[in-house]
Amino acid sequence: MVKELENKISESVRHFKESLAVIRSGRPSPKLLEDIQADYFGQKMPIKQLGSISIAPPREIQVSVWDKQAVVAASKAIEAANLGVSVNIDGNLIRVNLPALSTERRQELIKVAKKETEEARIKIRHLRDEANKKISSKEEAGEISEDDKFKFKEEIQKAVDKANKEIDEILANKTKEIEE
Repeated sequence: MVKELENKISESVRHFKESLAVIRSGRPSPKLLEDIQADYFGQKMPIKQLGSISIAPPREIQVSVWDKQAVVAASKAIEAANLGVSVNIDGNLIRVNLPALSTERRQELIKVAKKETEEARIKIRHLRDEANKKISSKEEAGEISEDDKFKFKEEIQKAVDKANKEIDEILANKTKEIEE
């Protein structure tokens, strides 16, 4: 019962991490580009399937496209993603330059990260409530004792507290990254 909840919570935390990874920060990240869909021979394909993505410090992402015919489609898709970046083509290489973030833009990105954080917390609270309902119904059905019910609820709350602490740490790291 508690293990099942912990698995669901860790899945939610993993999803939260992934959703924050695509939020732009002061330093470049391949996650920023890899899921952008490019039109390649009539099919939508993510950039990560069209080439390899690497970082060229301080603020450049390079996409080495495998098929010369996909270069233009990939660069158009990156420009259309509205990330506020400049894109240059150099043979099979696409150079994506990330301009420095303004103070205003940093604040907007932090707000977006906090919104994602709140959504993750709501999801975890919902999972906790579901688990507590299951335990209460098992106790009413006589499957577990009242003492077990309180023990399970305590374990559930510990798992939720641990996840919330992890989410806070992830948010703090992302905020620090954005402010760099």
